[in-house]
Amino acid sequence: MDHLFVILFIVGGTALLSVPLGSYMKWAMDPAPNQADRWTRLFQTISGASEDQDWKRYLVTLLVFNIIMFTLTFAILALQQWLPLNPDARPALDPTLVFNTAASFTTNTNLQHYSGEVSMSYLSQLAGLMWLQFVSAATGIAALTALARGIAGRSGLANFMVDVQRASFLVLLPVAAIVSLLMVLAGMPMTLQGSAMATTLEGATQTIARGPVAAFLAIKQLGTNGGGFFGPNATHPLENPSFWTNALAMIAILLIPMACVWMFGRIVRRIRHAALIFAVMTVFILAKITGSVFFESAPTPAFVELPVSDETGNLEGKELRLGATTGPLWAVLTTATSNGSVGAMHDSLNPLTGLMPLAGMWLNATFGGVGVGMINMFIYIVLAVFVAGMMVGRTPEYLGHKIEAKEVRFAILALFAHAVLILGGTALFAATPLGQATVQDFGAHGFSEILYEFSSAAANNGSGFEGLGDGSGPWNIATGIAMLLGRYLPIILPFAIVGSLVAKRRAAETAGTLGVEDATFGTMLGLTVLIFGALTFLPAAALGPIAEHFSIP
Repeated sequence: MDHLFVILFIVGGTALLSVPLGSYMKWAMDPAPNQADRWTRLFQTISGASEDQDWKRYLVTLLVFNIIMFTLTFAILALQQWLPLNPDARPALDPTLVFNTAASFTTNTNLQHYSGEVSMSYLSQLAGLMWLQFVSAATGIAALTALARGIAGRSGLANFMVDVQRASFLVLLPVAAIVSLLMVLAGMPMTLQGSAMATTLEGATQTIARGPVAAFLAIKQLGTNGGGFFGPNATHPLENPSFWTNALAMIAILLIPMACVWMFGRIVRRIRHAALIFAVMTVFILAKITGSVFFESAPTPAFVELPVSDETGNLEGKELRLGATTGPLWAVLTTATSNGSVGAMHDSLNPLTGLMPLAGMWLNATFGGVGVGMINMFIYIVLAVFVAGMMVGRTPEYLGHKIEAKEVRFAILALFAHAVLILGGTALFAATPLGQATVQDFGAHGFSEILYEFSSAAANNGSGFEGLGDGSGPWNIATGIAMLLGRYLPIILPFAIVGSLVAKRRAAETAGTLGVEDATFGTMLGLTVLIFGALTFLPAAALGPIAEHFSIP
């Protein structure tokens, strides 16, 4: 019963909060012309950009802006030893780690091959990494907004530089300010002072790392960023002091990805369609949560023969002061939303429990990352509309747009690229010393460690199975490339789809038009996600977590 209450409180409560937030985001990102004057003029003045952009110019501006983000962050990280706000004299970073970290935070992944409190100066954390947690998340929200405008039939997608400011200043900043204030009130540190020195009861001297933790944590959760201020992430007592900070952090993971679905529905003026998409996503995430909590109720293999095994589930790798349920629950939420923060050691999860977060990253569309999660679901929607139309002998149409071979090719290419980045990287590292020499465990579990790392990088998630020596040069370079391609291909290709749709004459909907607001289409969409998403990775799952499960005595 406690498990059910926690799950309903987190998921159900966030779903309710997401509805008004989605309405607010529609106002903030796509206001009516008479609402936009003051903010539009301000943001146009700041950026010097005023013209409406078609999909190609919008996309080019987005990519150039992200290149600048990467370059500035790379410079800050590479030079941190000589820059200010470094009270603990953090040294220079390895060049491959600089590349990996800059790629990670630029792409909203926040995969960390380092411990923040040990490796990063305050300037690197704030001006480099936390800044990117705002603008990389804002990039995703802006991209979704532009995509929705195109689907709504507008030839102009507005201006990216104005949109990214709207997302940063009108959405992310105020919500993050509220969450960080609540975190400070709940006991989370917020200071620019250096590490605290304490004398233990035994008389030893202890160095306690601290810093602007509350501000960093709020945007890392809300922006589906996930990079922890401390190496242990949300299991660290200063990054997650209590049950209530833990609950608030999990709510923050889901809040904006859920609200993005409602924002999309309001921009395209099809709120019932958005409700159907929301329902499909919710079914998937609840199925993964149920599986995760159930599979984790079995004791860890080391305790099977002990009397205590009948009383407890797998407690290994859990932060028990936060409750045993929150570990597997957090694992599903963080991977379903491309967040990447962790509330338990994923490497210690039971094998089939570990399959649940892997499935979240493989599908990459059960709410997904801020903005881009809904974009990824749009790819599945295109395929579902096309397949359903062919099955019933109707011309495939989506909200008045004809879906033809060109759009389907782009959608298939997006899913294919996601699969290649995960499976191709896993095959290379599992078959060579690049990965074999870095796993903690041989056999199926070691394969799962490699598979998880590439799934996390390609899905722009950022969490890790751990137990993997992923701080080496080859891992830094390979996952850095996977993160960059895994971020921008799923934005470029859907933009190409929308550009193709906008160029066609929009058809009027009739009684013969395929409906996208009923349970039949919802079922078709769910099956499409399973067939094109889950089944692609079934062989890899059979070699990793499934094989490990059946190998346990």
